[in-house]
Amino acid sequence: MTNLKRRSFIKAALATTGSVAVSTPLQAMSRPELPSNVSFDYGVASGDPLQDAVILWTRATPLDANPTGPVKISWELAEDAGFTRVLRAGTVETDLARDYTSKVDVRGLKPNTRYYYRFSGANEQSPVGRTKTLPEDEVDQIKLAIFSCSNYPAGYFNVYQLAAQADDWDAVLHLGDYIYEYGDGGYATQNAAKIGRALPQDNSGEILTLTDYRKRYALYRTDAGLQALHAAAPFIAVWDDHEVTNDTWKGGAENHSADEGDFYSRRAAAVQAYYEWLPIRPPMGETNPQIYRSFQFGDLLDLHMLDTRVIGRDQQLQFANYMDEKGNFDTRAFSLDVASPSRTLLGEEQRKWLRKTLARSKGQWQVLGQQVLMGRMHLPVELMTSFYRGGDKNLTSELIGLKAASLRGEQLSEQQLQRLQNAVPYNLDAWDGYAVERETLYQEVREQGKNLVVVAGDTHNAWYNHLKDNDGRMVGLEFGTPSVTSPGMETYLKLDERSAKELARGMSVLVDDLQYCNLHQRGFMALTFRRDGIEAEWKYIDNIDSTEFAEVDSHRVTHKLV
Repeated sequence: MTNLKRRSFIKAALATTGSVAVSTPLQAMSRPELPSNVSFDYGVASGDPLQDAVILWTRATPLDANPTGPVKISWELAEDAGFTRVLRAGTVETDLARDYTSKVDVRGLKPNTRYYYRFSGANEQSPVGRTKTLPEDEVDQIKLAIFSCSNYPAGYFNVYQLAAQADDWDAVLHLGDYIYEYGDGGYATQNAAKIGRALPQDNSGEILTLTDYRKRYALYRTDAGLQALHAAAPFIAVWDDHEVTNDTWKGGAENHSADEGDFYSRRAAAVQAYYEWLPIRPPMGETNPQIYRSFQFGDLLDLHMLDTRVIGRDQQLQFANYMDEKGNFDTRAFSLDVASPSRTLLGEEQRKWLRKTLARSKGQWQVLGQQVLMGRMHLPVELMTSFYRGGDKNLTSELIGLKAASLRGEQLSEQQLQRLQNAVPYNLDAWDGYAVERETLYQEVREQGKNLVVVAGDTHNAWYNHLKDNDGRMVGLEFGTPSVTSPGMETYLKLDERSAKELARGMSVLVDDLQYCNLHQRGFMALTFRRDGIEAEWKYIDNIDSTEFAEVDSHRVTHKLV
């Protein structure tokens, strides 16, 4: 590369990363300036790894009583944890305009290589972080840890702590709901004071402003488990709705009202705080909400991180709009609306990008990292209306029994068959509420002959689905990760452990394409990709009410290529 080309590369890099400091081999060991007096209360993080680059992150909290102007910190990247072989070093500046967060985009690194990094102030050094670049050529195995839905008042992030104990992750995928926007008395806060997870007084209301969002991220990043996982492996993250507010769509949100101000101003504040506090390389700059992007793990896996929430989604359908005062469901009107060809989760621009990206991607596995369940999750209408009235365990057992009898080949009456066949999606916030767009995606994947794997969060429970098109043809696999702390279906339906296990087994009977689910435990998911197949393992813990916990359960499935 000529000097002119190098200068052009650096200039282009700086133009696309905004206030992210870019470090290239030309700047390998720049003379560090005298750092400021700061602390590193929120740990370190790395993210968005490429074959030759990775983002390093920290927050430098000024220790001066009345800080004015920017602060400077130094950073190092080394081949070893003891920093005897330092490869790169430099100084980065930050200020109040970035909430004193810092990012360094370290480039010119070797592929498939582990590195160690740290930051230093005048009198304090950060914890040491471990990161890894992506493989470039042939690779036999990739192992990913997958998370979503970490609600601070609901409990301690012990799930992150469990995953941080492993040292073989190629990357961590976070599929959203990294924070929650609710205030005291809101969702999943009822036990917060008792377990020592109450929101602080200066951030106890629903978050609306840039200052609110920044303080909420700062609170979450005090959790030891989250700090440990960030320091253990590089993150690849996307947001879901709660990074803005509940049930966000492109024009508003369920949890945003006119008296809370302009929705787009709130969204802009949420996006800015997310980019500040996450080790992410924004694809279109740090003021643009376009977050979808791709990562290539050698020739084995192409990962496409999508936004099914903020930039393209049409407003969700609501079951309540199709039920009369007596609780009768208008199946015909609902069916017409959900089958509308204009309904979209992704939006036209992202759909075009995904179609082109999938077409040119060469990895053996094509993985969509996104927020909501894609699999068809239809339940009998009478069961859904029962859930809305508070649930009926006898009805649930009866319908499961009918479906099991049908699967055994037993003769059912016309009325019994109709009860089973008159089914609707249970979750309209997921791809089931945007069925035509899903079918279009399935058709494209089939035509391109891709090995499709979808990973999802959002529901707080674990799922394993076969993805099938409207003709029943297999298109791919879906793996849903449970929540870190947010309560799942066991809470909504007021189920004890035994009842939750029974319903999970029953769901796998009632829902044709569902292979496995867990409806009552908190945990995370590990996915290992190999040339001949995939291994998925869900890991569960016993406690989120204190920092004392144990791994108590796991479930593993293997899918082999034929």
